[in-house]
This record gives sequence, structure tokens and C-alpha cells, in this order.
Amino acid sequence: MKNPKPLIVISIILVIVLAILIYGYSQYKIYQEEYQGTESTQGEDVEVVIPEGAATKQIAQILKDNGLIQFPSAFVKRVKESEYRGVLQPGTFTLNTGMSTWEMIEILGQVEPTRTVKATVTIPEGFSIEQIAARMASEGICTQDEFLEAVQDDNYDYAFLDSIPDGITVNYRLQGFLFPATYDVYEDTTPHDLVNMMLQKFDEVYDADMQNQAQALGYSAFEVVTRASIVEREAKIDDERPLIAGVINNRLEQGMMLQMCPTVLYPITNGIYDKSEVTYDDLEIDSPYNTYKYTGLPVGPICNPGEVSMQAVLNPAEHNYLYYHVDNEETGSHIFTETYEQHLETQ
Repeated sequence: MKNPKPLIVISIILVIVLAILIYGYSQYKIYQEEYQGTESTQGEDVEVVIPEGAATKQIAQILKDNGLIQFPSAFVKRVKESEYRGVLQPGTFTLNTGMSTWEMIEILGQVEPTRTVKATVTIPEGFSIEQIAARMASEGICTQDEFLEAVQDDNYDYAFLDSIPDGITVNYRLQGFLFPATYDVYEDTTPHDLVNMMLQKFDEVYDADMQNQAQALGYSAFEVVTRASIVEREAKIDDERPLIAGVINNRLEQGMMLQMCPTVLYPITNGIYDKSEVTYDDLEIDSPYNTYKYTGLPVGPICNPGEVSMQAVLNPAEHNYLYYHVDNEETGSHIFTETYEQHLETQ
């Protein structure tokens, strides 16, 4: 007579595997419903408090802790793929356990229409974070320290920030990503809100087309803004921006030092750019930003570039120029040359 034990063991294993599969499928269905669902069912009202400056992941965890969702990752994914990315509001909200994820997102994304503009602040292209902080203080919006503290907060949820390399030694991690524009400031606007508004504006400008162009060139968002920050500080005439971007490409391809003066001025002036000329002594500063001392790009962006400079990096002019110098101090125009001898002759 055959021993029935092997059959019993196999049967038990099959039952366990089947149970796991059924459970896994049911959880997948719930995840998909939370991610895709738009229709609500009957449930119970739940009051939740979303703190000021909360990131999407934090909000998702708050909803899970209050029994409103099961999968925070589904909520985060839905927000990131929607027009509500980066705009979920702080405050106290009454939600319902029967609501779909989309309904909760719409409620949390509502902006109060009655807010009054307290001030308007303009951040010019090429301003560094240090200069922006000084501008905020001079406009009476917040102190420099308050703004810089908000800049150093890691609690910002944007995909392009994932391009910042780990372990690099930069003055400010968000340098290059605070988009220069004009912003409305409200009575309840915090320094964290200001930083988030600038990051959100960058997210709007650095759209899918620009991302695809960067990918085709092999550039991360971080490299785009690093290159564009140099172009921004070097160029005064828009038509010359693609030319300067091309010079950067040519010098890097030939293994030459970039030797761009703004990469010296940034560390020398602590990001304030309160001097315009570089001395021979300045060139010796031991800084990872200094492209007279170190080959390759600086360790990170030296300012926050505008869209035109970013487009110049993504659409550089093709030429053989390796050098340029200022031709007209008033207009900021440059003379571009292919050899060092030509560079000297035209000065």
C-alpha cells in the first residue's frame, strides 16, 4: 500500500499557494481600485489634519493612518500623474471612508479663492539661492535665515530632485531648481511655501519635451541646470546662449578646463556675486565649483537659470569655438574664436 503522506503534503502546499495567489490578487485589485477608482461608496466621515509643508508621501500616510486608504503608494502615484502634483493644501478636511482616491485628491487640492496678495516678488534669471534669500529679506517677506532654512529642508516631492547625485558637496542642494519668475506672496505664505512655488514652477517649465531632449543628450535634470547656470551667468544676449553652450560642449569633449569666470565668482562671493572681475589670486580658490582648478563641470549649479538658458543647453550651437571674450561692455556681446592665438589677437 502506498504511503499517502506525500499526497497530503502536496495538497497542503497547493492549498497554501492557492491562498497566497487569491490574497495577492485581491490586494492587487484593491490597489488598482485605489489608484484608478473615481466612484464613491457609503462610508464614514473622517476629519484629517494636513500640516503645512507636508509632502505627498506624508499626506498618503496620514490618510492610511485614518483608515481612508490602504496603499499610500497608489495615492502618491495618482497625485504625481495628475494636475494636483505639488499643490495639495494644508488644513483640516472632512473626508469619507467611501470616497475614491481621486475624490480625496480633488478635495485636498482645493485652493481657497479668498486669499489676499500681500506682496509680489520677482526673482531674476541667474539669481543664486543666496541672492534670492537676500531679496526676500529686502522685500520684508522673510529673513534670509528663514528662507535658507526652508531651502535646506528635504521635504519636497519632485521627480527632478532625484537627479541630484548622492554625496556631492554643494552649497545648496536645490540650487538651480528655484525657477526665476514673479511670485505672489500671501499673508499665510511661509518660506517653505515660497521654495515649493519655485520648485513647482520649474516642474512646469521642465516639461516632457525638455526631459526627452535631455535624455537624448544623456543629461540628467541636474546636469541641465548645472550647464544652464553657467550659460545664464556668462551671457547677456539671448542669441549668444546657444553659442556659449556649444563652447562648453567643445571644451569638455577635448578634455580642456572650462575656465568660466562665474564658477570662480560664485565661491569667492559666497553666492552673492557682488564683484564682477576675477583676479589671478581668485583663480586659485580651492573650490569644487572652480573650473580653473578642476576639469569638467562644477560640482553643481552656480545659480538658478531661466528657460532660455536651459533651452540653449538642450539645443547648443554646433561650431568649433573654444574661446570667447567680452567685446562690448554695455551690451555684453562676445567675440568667439577657435584658437588661443585668435583669442589673443581679438582682445
